[in-house]
Amino acid sequence: MGLDEIAEFAARAHRGQVDKAGRPYVEHLAAVAAGVRDRGGSEAQIAAAWLHDSVEDGAVTEEWLRRAPLPAGTRDIVLAVTKRSGEEPAEYAARILATPGAVLVKEADLAHNADPRRLAALDAATRDRLARKYARMRELLGLG
Repeated sequence: MGLDEIAEFAARAHRGQVDKAGRPYVEHLAAVAAGVRDRGGSEAQIAAAWLHDSVEDGAVTEEWLRRAPLPAGTRDIVLAVTKRSGEEPAEYAARILATPGAVLVKEADLAHNADPRRLAALDAATRDRLARKYARMRELLGLG
């Protein structure tokens, strides 16, 4: 699958899903992919950006991901950034740090998630909770 096919697939797989502010989820995927591209990411990293929440959100299964004809490294990055139930943030960050290419994808994801324009659409309690969560993950990943 090429990047255009992956982007189209991700848009179809997440059709009908919305983010916490009620916006179509594909907008987040596109923003993360653009963020990876703007940070000099590889084709594998851009593909992973399009798919970064696909397993976590139930849009695809791990089995699909393992069989899909994806650029080399994409599958490992997606699995690295997929949060697991009950997982501690430090464990999650360690897996991301141990997977080549994954930090850049997570950095772009965190940047979009923490965008003040996106956070402004949320209630104050949710906004504050998420801002703390994103800052903590940036710290664990050594992103300042």
